Amino acid sequence: MACLLETPIRMSVLSEVTASSRHYVDRLFDPDPQKVLQGVIDMKNAVIGNNKQKANLIVLGAVPRLLYLLQQETSSTELKTECAVVLGSLAMGTENNVKSLLDCHIIPALLQGLLSPDLKFIEACLRCLRTIFTSPVTPEELLYTDATVIPHLMALLSRSRYTQEYICQIFSHCCKGPDHQTILFNHGAVQNIAHLLTSPSYKVRMQALKCFSVLAFENPQVSMTLVNVLVDGELLPQIFVKMLQRDKPIEMQLTSAKCLTYMCRAGAIRTDDSCIVLKTLPCLVRMCSKERLLEERVEGAETLAYLIEPDVELQRIASITDHLIAMLADYFKYPSSVSAITDIKRLDHDLKHAHELRQAAFKLYASLGANDEDIRKKVLQNAPDEILVVASSMLCNLLLEFSPSKEPILESGAVELLCGLTQSENPALRVNGIWALMNMAFQAEQKIKADILRSLSTEQLFRLLSDSDMNVLMKTLGLLRNLLSTRPHIDKIMSTHGKQIMQAVTLILEGEHSIEVKEQTLCILANIADGTTAKELIMTNDDILQKIKYYMGHSHVKLQLAAMFCISNLIWNEEEGSQERQDKLRDMGIVDILHKLSQSADSNLCDKAKTALQQYLA
Repeated sequence: MACLLETPIRMSVLSEVTASSRHYVDRLFDPDPQKVLQGVIDMKNAVIGNNKQKANLIVLGAVPRLLYLLQQETSSTELKTECAVVLGSLAMGTENNVKSLLDCHIIPALLQGLLSPDLKFIEACLRCLRTIFTSPVTPEELLYTDATVIPHLMALLSRSRYTQEYICQIFSHCCKGPDHQTILFNHGAVQNIAHLLTSPSYKVRMQALKCFSVLAFENPQVSMTLVNVLVDGELLPQIFVKMLQRDKPIEMQLTSAKCLTYMCRAGAIRTDDSCIVLKTLPCLVRMCSKERLLEERVEGAETLAYLIEPDVELQRIASITDHLIAMLADYFKYPSSVSAITDIKRLDHDLKHAHELRQAAFKLYASLGANDEDIRKKVLQNAPDEILVVASSMLCNLLLEFSPSKEPILESGAVELLCGLTQSENPALRVNGIWALMNMAFQAEQKIKADILRSLSTEQLFRLLSDSDMNVLMKTLGLLRNLLSTRPHIDKIMSTHGKQIMQAVTLILEGEHSIEVKEQTLCILANIADGTTAKELIMTNDDILQKIKYYMGHSHVKLQLAAMFCISNLIWNEEEGSQERQDKLRDMGIVDILHKLSQSADSNLCDKAKTALQQYLA
């Protein structure tokens, strides 16, 4: 019976909770405007810092009534302002609260409120809009739906320091990509916001700075304009440099460095300009220090990686600034002790930051070593082995074909760094280096495959194929197999490296290796046999053909199947020259072996043999 009582108890608790909140909503419907106003003020006091109360009031329908009162012409300005304040407070709760507000079409109502002549009401509407637009659940496009909104917001910038702070914050959060940058730029964002950098209010200066960082990112038009803007007789880059100084708050230093970095990458500031070499770069290196907060270290490393990525001289300077390379090793030491953390939320937070720190360090390591062999060696020599093992393990995962991190890592010089790892004396590093290259080559474009082969060199590839560590050998074979996939790639690679690859395959098949190693090697041969011109390297090599024949009759089914794939690809009817290849293989006795295998107890082997025989009968 106890179980049956559970539901009524829960319902009564729920009704008590809603009943305690119901009177706040009921008062919004009082015919006396003064009582309605007092009801809204009491509701405001009740919801401050109380997410449970916020959720209850939303469930009880407070939002539509508040929006109605906010839009009513008969409502006093004080009532409208208090309604906007309560709605802003509700928006500061959970993401579900914001979704509920959006479902009630709060944004058009608040934007309409900005047409009021009353400054306090405008500020309350803007504060609420700022909270809603900075939520991750709010689509940025809602700011740009009505073409009259942006020019009106620009006009409101001059009204007060609060309108300046909130509008800049809205712009910086809703400027995502070149289309938004163009809209804001064309409506005079640069001219309207520039003078705010000298505002007496820190919050206004900070939000204006953030605006410029999102406007300048990968945008040559904005960046070229910014570099020539004068504010109180000073050029904008000079103002940014002042904001980089050590006595300024870290947030300001970091955002100023981002502005200068983006202007530099967009071509508006030269890479050898003193504001980049002597100010921006050292500031970003400081942000990588372990004294900084985790978020600052991540942002600092990622911005520095972006700044130096295309420029060898900046890479060289960064590599010798404030022990940066050794500093990055600390990125892999967080959290210091997972086992000591019992709080699940804390653990989740720490592991998330650990991932972000490591990914930021990779980007910076890759940028540092993108163009200079000496810096690459320095990176590999200075980072402790245990750090490199962790780093390269993570990189293996980031380079999987489906990973969103793959492209930026490829673009920032990771190939050379990984090829350097394959030369390490530590077997774990050799394994991870070649493993990451294997993942990189999976379903990759021809250019990436060519980069890998060029950076690794055939000499190093064959050193790895004779490595005493079984894992290194297996991953190297996996790399070869991924390189030799898709016909144009197979033919291209075999046309330049065919002789050495066939030699390596021969040595492995003749050597004392495990079944797994030989199976992988035969699979490489099957891929070569799938090439258009590459298959001739097998057909003209009697030694290799005899080895394939031998493994067709091997006692281990895996090796028989792998050898069978080679034969199937060589004799396939639809391809040019198949008749000559079939005749040569028949003369070698391959057809007789196929007949035997078609009687095999292993169904897979039996089916493959029958399919191959059909090619002879077709």
